[in-house]
Amino acid sequence: MGQKLETLVVPELVESRGRWRKTDYSPPVSVSDIRKWAIATYWPETPPPLYWDEAFAASTRHGGIIAPPDFNPFAWPVYPIPLAPLPSPKGVPLTSLNGGQVETYGVPQRPGDVIAERVRVQDFKERQGRFGLMLYVDVEEEWTNQAGEFVRRRISTYIRY
Repeated sequence: MGQKLETLVVPELVESRGRWRKTDYSPPVSVSDIRKWAIATYWPETPPPLYWDEAFAASTRHGGIIAPPDFNPFAWPVYPIPLAPLPSPKGVPLTSLNGGQVETYGVPQRPGDVIAERVRVQDFKERQGRFGLMLYVDVEEEWTNQAGEFVRRRISTYIRY
């Protein structure tokens, strides 16, 4: 069937553990982007007015329109944004599965915010599983706004075998 591997952990993976890659920045968040995101995610229902009605949003504790917690200002890039690379043993194709994710939210995104995103391999572990040798990689993605305030953290688990 193919060569038998003793480990799926390659030196590049070990070197990348805990190291943030280059920070990427979103374009400024716009009211229009927030409104379209809310319409798309709540469709066919009407989204909460906090996400599109300026007069209503101004009367809330937020003092204006905010984005839904799951709003992604990187969703419409003009140029491709590189994903955190997960290196593989040379010449060995691996199957990758989504092992789930955990999200933690901070301050809401607002019109005019520019979001900074940094990504790193937080940790990994290897074990024998039903499909043979399996590698579990936790990738951490952290967002802050232009004021340095915490916006969101996502930890995604990738399963490779």
